[in-house]
Amino acid sequence: MVRGKDAGSPRIRIRGRLRTQHRAAQRGPAAQRFIVKGVLSHNGRVADKLIVDNRRARHDYHLSDRVEAGLALVGTEVKSLRAGQANLQRAYGEIRDGEAWLVGAHIAEYGQGNIANHDPDRDRKLLLKRREIDSLDGKVRERGLTLVPTKLYFKNGKVKVELAVGRGKQAQDKRREIAKRDAEREIERAVKSRR
Repeated sequence: MVRGKDAGSPRIRIRGRLRTQHRAAQRGPAAQRFIVKGVLSHNGRVADKLIVDNRRARHDYHLSDRVEAGLALVGTEVKSLRAGQANLQRAYGEIRDGEAWLVGAHIAEYGQGNIANHDPDRDRKLLLKRREIDSLDGKVRERGLTLVPTKLYFKNGKVKVELAVGRGKQAQDKRREIAKRDAEREIERAVKSRR
């Protein structure tokens, strides 16, 4: 093992490579591609970057099955998402003519875009396999459930949305859940104060 030019350098070299490059080479070619970005997670894969989390969905719905879907976007939408300008508060999934769509998601216009900038509130096509679409369609039609987007994130440079099948909560369910959460907090405080 050889250190950098001066003895105090934090850049450690192993067989002529920087330590991070050496580790990426040991993991294989897939990890070497992403070493430039410097966003390797502990297992050698590229870490997911969360764009927006729909916390309101957990409050308003009982969520069950979750599915990851891609989104068909235009360039200015991706640039706006990289800046973190999205909102899923009123968004929901819909199946029309055998295709899945994300309706009501707001992706702000890109500030440096030109006249061909995207419409912020347009419906966006979800990229799912046929079996997944048919399965979700059956659940939504038969049981009266709805498709709720819970997260929007980057995965390996692609924008993904996590959809959950949800049933709306009644007002008393919401109150009961808040009371339960408060009781758990009180118990934790009591346990911490006894230590």
